[in-house]
Amino acid sequence: MPIYHKLGKIPQKRHTQFEKPNGGLYYEQLFGTIGFDGMSSLSYHVHRPTQVKEIGKAVDMSPKIAVEKNITSRKLIGFDVQPKDDFSEAREPLLVNNDVHIGLAAPKKSITDYFYKNADADEMLFIHKGSGTLKTFLGNIPFEYGDYLIIPRGMIYKIEFDTEDNRILYAESFHPIYTPKRYRNWFGQLLEHSPYCERDYKLPQDLQTFDEKGQFLMKIKKQGMLHQLVYATHPFDVVGWDGYNFPYGFSIHNFEPITGRVHQPPPVHQTFETNAFVVCSFCPRLYDYHPKAIPAPYNHSNIDSDEVLYYVDGDFMSRTGIGPGHISLHPAGIPHGPHPGTYEASIGKKGTEELAVMIDTFKPLMVTENALKIDDGKYYKSWLE
Repeated sequence: MPIYHKLGKIPQKRHTQFEKPNGGLYYEQLFGTIGFDGMSSLSYHVHRPTQVKEIGKAVDMSPKIAVEKNITSRKLIGFDVQPKDDFSEAREPLLVNNDVHIGLAAPKKSITDYFYKNADADEMLFIHKGSGTLKTFLGNIPFEYGDYLIIPRGMIYKIEFDTEDNRILYAESFHPIYTPKRYRNWFGQLLEHSPYCERDYKLPQDLQTFDEKGQFLMKIKKQGMLHQLVYATHPFDVVGWDGYNFPYGFSIHNFEPITGRVHQPPPVHQTFETNAFVVCSFCPRLYDYHPKAIPAPYNHSNIDSDEVLYYVDGDFMSRTGIGPGHISLHPAGIPHGPHPGTYEASIGKKGTEELAVMIDTFKPLMVTENALKIDDGKYYKSWLE
């Protein structure tokens, strides 16, 4: 981020007694990163947040790798991923390495009978279809079509959907997800030339406090396993918090594209960054306005990164045979570029209505069995004339 936010009731000074109205103390918890050196938030709980009653069975959620060393350009038909009722079971990892798991999910139902936590990875959920509310112990965030939800690792949450037709692109990042460094000044504030600013964030609101004891199932993803723990008190018992480490939303529709007289490279579309990959948003924008401009992107070699494009909506001017929900993978080692005819056809065009999310990884991606099931099998030949 970083941006300071607070909700509810907090004491005047941290790490001091915070008394309940009817006697006793609220329990302080530091929700921090990178030991005690990273961004953190301080939350105040009605009950101790440490009360585990039972530890149940664990389920192996590790991706099943089909192609470990891939050189094939691929097109995945994302809407062929079948809907499932449960949120965690609906996730299908498609392209993975030791830094990030990229996948799709089509959950039909809200999380009602358990709470979810990813203890290993920051999560980026991109909402392609559906709307609802992300509910966390630090407050709630309504979401809709086009929203990115950034959920820090360790965040306890539920998702409440408004309908059963939901489609999500997700990235589980084993590195923290930040805003791009070049958009920020040395204080962390987003600069004037940034394509978005703090005003565009959807911050947690509507903090709900539950003072309940009983049996509360928590599904925690850690080291590829989904563990089931039963807690003695409701995880959403926070009366107040403040700090810098919390979930937030950002709409792709609020990304303001940077354009130029000649074709601008993908980094101008960058939206988030980690040490291991970047996320870019391709949004409706004016084309290049040099009199001899070629709006379609030039051919380029993927020397240092694998490129993943998730197509959301619009005309996708440099591609043929592409539709909403498709994923293209252009692996490092071979060049790629506009499909035959699109390079010339782009000349003279004034703008595009395309909407897409790109994830470029700095290490090769492995292809899972799930991915092969929705691979069209012939995309790598699509540049032949």
